[in-house]
Amino acid sequence: MVQIKNPEQIAKMREAGLVVAAIHAATREAAVPGATTKDLDQVARKVLAEHDAKPNFLGYGGFPATICTSVNEVVVHGIPSDDVVLKDGDVISIDCGAIIDGWHGDAAYTAFVGSGHSPELVELSRVTEESMWAGIAAMKQGNRLVDVSRAIETYIRRQPKPGGGKYGIIEDYGGHGIGTEMHMDPHLLNYVERKRGKGPKLVPGFCLAIEPMVSLGTPRTEVLSDDWTVITTDGTWSSHWEHSVALTEQGPLVLTSPDGGRAKLAELGITAAPDPLA
Repeated sequence: MVQIKNPEQIAKMREAGLVVAAIHAATREAAVPGATTKDLDQVARKVLAEHDAKPNFLGYGGFPATICTSVNEVVVHGIPSDDVVLKDGDVISIDCGAIIDGWHGDAAYTAFVGSGHSPELVELSRVTEESMWAGIAAMKQGNRLVDVSRAIETYIRRQPKPGGGKYGIIEDYGGHGIGTEMHMDPHLLNYVERKRGKGPKLVPGFCLAIEPMVSLGTPRTEVLSDDWTVITTDGTWSSHWEHSVALTEQGPLVLTSPDGGRAKLAELGITAAPDPLA
């Protein structure tokens, strides 16, 4: 069953989302050559404490850290460690969440460590992020879940990949419902799979974590022996972007964006819902 939220509950999710945005800002600043991924986890813990929020990753299914730090060919669920030292030229995705009064926020971004990144990597991150926004723009009353999947896939497929070939839309992981739990129904594919049908209708109170993951090569992944770290099977590097979004009577509200998604949605011709905390 899809959990439908009322305006007061969405306001609580917005509170949690703003904590996630603060974690993103702090970890982005700290993701420099020489820092360890464990250092970034400590930064996230400090932000959570400052906002009197709880982590939703720590202990989830036994996960041992506050954030996921996925470097280069690691797609998702990388475990922060003192042994992983960021180097100039690395790419890292940081996925994190927060809980306020039982309501969850969840978002991820891709960052470039240092300098000297190839245009191919820069374009990969841009395509992944923009496909996320295409999915967010498809969160309209009357649309169905598959319309969000289609918008994400269509955007990615239409982008020429530098050097030729196709981007790999990761098959085994996708977005999800969010609310009183971090992962809830429905599961959101980042591509259209005909046999899954159209999915539920999008109505006010529908909340989704929209999170495309895209690689420079294969769409296939494998899990390492730690039972968490997910890598591409061909070793190609990847990008991961995510926002938690609520559909309201006034349109979409990007819960984990500092401005509620207003500026980016305006570029796409969409008016973001008013911020309930403004």
